[in-house]
Amino acid sequence: MRKRDHSMLTNAASLLICGLLAGVVVAAAAFPAVALSGLAAKAGSETFDALPTELAVGPGPQMSRLLAADGKTPLATMYDENRRDINKIDDVAPAMRKAIIAAEDHDFYQHNGVDLNGVARAFVNNSQEGSYQQGASTLTMQYVRLAIAYSATHPADVVAATEDTNARKLREMRYAVQIENEFSKDEILLRYLNIASFGNGAYGIYAASQVYFAKSPSKLTISEAALLAGLVKAPSTLDPTTRSGYPQALARRDYVLDNMLEISAITADEAEKAKASQPKIVGKRAPNGCVDTNTKEWGFFCDYFYRWWMTQEAFGSTTYDRERRLKSGGFTIITTMEPQVQKAADQAARRNLSANSKAARMLAVVEPGTGRVRALATNRNYKLDDPNNPANKPHSDPKQRKNGRLGNYPNTVNPLLSGGDGISGYQAGSTFKIFTIVAALEKGIPLSHTINAERQFRSEYIVGENGSAACKNTHFYCPTNASDSMVGVHNMWSAFGRSVNTYFVPLQQQVGAENVVEAAQKLGITFRDQQDFNRAEDKDRAHQWGPFTLGVSQTTPLDLANSYATLAAEGLYCEPIPVQEIRDPEGNKLDIADPRCEQRISTEVARAAVDAARCPVGDRSSTSRCAGATARNVRGVVDAPVAGKSGTTDKDKTASLVAMTKQYSVAGIMADPDWPQTTQRMGHNEPKGINPPVYETLRDAMKGKPRIDFTPPGDKLRYGDQRRIPNVKCISVEKAKSRISGAGFVAVVGRNQVESNCPAGTAAGTSPDGRTAKGSVVTIKVSSGPAPEPTTTPEGRPGGRPTERPTD
Repeated sequence: MRKRDHSMLTNAASLLICGLLAGVVVAAAAFPAVALSGLAAKAGSETFDALPTELAVGPGPQMSRLLAADGKTPLATMYDENRRDINKIDDVAPAMRKAIIAAEDHDFYQHNGVDLNGVARAFVNNSQEGSYQQGASTLTMQYVRLAIAYSATHPADVVAATEDTNARKLREMRYAVQIENEFSKDEILLRYLNIASFGNGAYGIYAASQVYFAKSPSKLTISEAALLAGLVKAPSTLDPTTRSGYPQALARRDYVLDNMLEISAITADEAEKAKASQPKIVGKRAPNGCVDTNTKEWGFFCDYFYRWWMTQEAFGSTTYDRERRLKSGGFTIITTMEPQVQKAADQAARRNLSANSKAARMLAVVEPGTGRVRALATNRNYKLDDPNNPANKPHSDPKQRKNGRLGNYPNTVNPLLSGGDGISGYQAGSTFKIFTIVAALEKGIPLSHTINAERQFRSEYIVGENGSAACKNTHFYCPTNASDSMVGVHNMWSAFGRSVNTYFVPLQQQVGAENVVEAAQKLGITFRDQQDFNRAEDKDRAHQWGPFTLGVSQTTPLDLANSYATLAAEGLYCEPIPVQEIRDPEGNKLDIADPRCEQRISTEVARAAVDAARCPVGDRSSTSRCAGATARNVRGVVDAPVAGKSGTTDKDKTASLVAMTKQYSVAGIMADPDWPQTTQRMGHNEPKGINPPVYETLRDAMKGKPRIDFTPPGDKLRYGDQRRIPNVKCISVEKAKSRISGAGFVAVVGRNQVESNCPAGTAAGTSPDGRTAKGSVVTIKVSSGPAPEPTTTPEGRPGGRPTERPTD
């Protein structure tokens, strides 16, 4: 409850004492209580002198503005109070300056912070019935009161700054004298205009001009200025946006205009014209937060920015501190979002797939070499569903739907693309095979390394006995391929291009699954699912993670895009970041927006991995060793050197694709975020292949960008330790196997016999012959014996079907 002294004698005495202490003599006739004792005045003087004289004056809370990467396009504003300080008094219309003085402090330019004439005038005026109540505080004292309240660190201090007591008035007077000595009158006026409340969430004259009239303060008319000046008296009661408040606001405006005329700020003619006008009130509050972004499709990027900010200790030790800093610090934040790329991703994600679909197309775009997130898009509306009138559809999970739960479509504010708040991600399928390639390359296994890919591979990994992934009547993991046409000898180029499971599981087994998991982490994969995290952190469990190379763990489009971006940047990992410049209200640049990068894998390993990744998307590697492509049309659509990989999971519950150039890495996952075990097949109704929004986004992002080729790797990681293959011609198959194995190769026996001059059943030679990389597969060709001699006819022609003469 506010403290208030009800004794007129006591109030008059206090005001007189304050006036005497300020060095101003007031005619005793103005106060009936002039006969106060000298002891009271002396006591008041000692109290006044004991008050502190240094007031820490800081700026009021200001909104932070988010801009797109071009530094011009508005993205969003965030604030606790809608305020944006003006730095020069000349940016405020003269009419507004005069209006606030007329409304609040006629003698502002004459007094030294404490106006005893104003005190006397207020006392006399307020004693008259029916008059507008005048305050005894000067503009300087009002500013002091607001500054103390805003600098308070405890709620009790805020109350103390505004309670109606003599102690508070004394303190304000003492500080007001200090402020007048420290700042010019124009500086004090500007500070007051920047900190005052004008109602409707508008703090400061800039916000008030925008909210009520949608214009800058420099453009305010006399009528508009008088109306705004009148609002600071009682913003809620005088709210001109309401039916009841509008006439009261006009009456208060006319009162201010009369005062402007009284102090000769305007002419009588100007006053009459201003009174005759009917100001048009816009009444539009500034958008606040990510649900009010400048363009509705930008909400998911804005949300990613907000979540990133809330993790940065540079902005405070607690999430509360960080949020207050964002919403009151007045930062100008240039984000990494490129409007051209974001628009392309939005359009691609929503093309032929509405927000009401259970399936979500989720796209993330990252810039290699900086980690700057250029776009985040999905076919969902970033907004809270209305609990009283919900638009969201029934939950896609039958169990949840049975319990009456609604799904997160078409409306959601969950971080579908970046993870968090229970969103751990989605299976990305064969896109994870790239991590096995990286782990193998790091161990010196070259791209030319061959493995005989069988129809079914019996691994050393243990899974549940007789499970769907186990070999029959065993507990060993036995992956197969999507097609029997993949059976045969493959190197990394062909195996990645055709996505051969029975190449990559044995390759992972050879290098150690724990090393493949580590490679994924180094490139940027974060395990948000607790089960995945526990397995990744335990080396023994990671060693047994057989299906990892096939993309069974959960990830997000953002992590997936960034991991491939690390490869495009030749092994330079950069933390994903949504900002490229942050400036405080004084224009100082914060270095927290700088890219945070480190070399995670060697340049040569990254170049070699990219060389293999050119095959799946229809590009040609530096050696033209590609054979097969799971997303062949990407190269033609993007029309630039490109690398990437597609991936699907069991029963096509998810469909993923990554496509990257030197400038952008785009990852897309199509899934049901509400029910990962969906029975709906994702991506197979796409007429142009798996996840076309990925390469359509990349195509549009690359418009106007130079075509930069990937740097090819050196021969060491392309061909490895090349060794001569032993000559095994015409010896027994067992001896041939022994000789080949002894030379450091993996010997396999060919399925079909070939004609040769060697005896049937012996080795006819090898494939390849000559030289190949150590550890690679060397296939023994088994001879079927010499070819039979051709038969001849009596006429000496080769036997066979008789020729027929044409008939006329």
